[in-house]
Amino acid sequence: MPHADPAGFARVAADLGSLDAAIADCFACPRLVAWREEQARVKVARFRDETYWARPVPGFGDPDASILVVGLAPAAHGGNRTGRVFTGDASGDFLWRSLHAAGLADRPESRRADDGLTLHGVRVAAAVRCAPPANKPTPWEQATCRPYLAREIELLPRLRVLLALGSIGWAAALRCLAELGHEVPRPAPAFGHGAEVRVGPYVLLGSYHVSQQNTFTGKLTRPMFESVLERAKALGGIQRRP
Repeated sequence: MPHADPAGFARVAADLGSLDAAIADCFACPRLVAWREEQARVKVARFRDETYWARPVPGFGDPDASILVVGLAPAAHGGNRTGRVFTGDASGDFLWRSLHAAGLADRPESRRADDGLTLHGVRVAAAVRCAPPANKPTPWEQATCRPYLAREIELLPRLRVLLALGSIGWAAALRCLAELGHEVPRPAPAFGHGAEVRVGPYVLLGSYHVSQQNTFTGKLTRPMFESVLERAKALGGIQRRP
């Protein structure tokens, strides 16, 4: 049932399936609801014949994950179209190739939510679950959506590592951990590529976001990102699959 109460619906979610359902039915942020639905109507030329998901995008991956990748938000013509985070756009292309190279995904790309992609030891989510205009959610929108991420962390029993892609993912992870009762160092640890801080039973790692703005300009390269993934694997107790 459509709702506008992220905190309430996240709190009562007993498992990842019920949390994902609550996320997909959320209408809490009027600006984001209007934007995601407008993008589904307007579309872009290459996807004009497709029906867009046009709803909040739940997390995806291994329910026994020891690593949770925290991105910014779905892309207007990526996850907002496909219904799966980081699917069907250039950022996702970079992410899935890297996860596959690290032995964390069974294939190097994802174009559709029903393409059979399987992740090993990792789950992927976002700080904000709806596509925002200009990829810039407001502070209020970030805070409104945060209960979903906090509950997702709670529902991953083997989680050890949060890998934040960009400063918004980093800040969201820190705030979630604080809200879950874990002591965050003060002053708050600064985001940076390769930054690392232990908070309670978790380690938070930072990486530049896998956006085209970073990957096309060389600010983030495959070796840079894969190095952070290897560190996450080591902290998460994941060995390379044969």
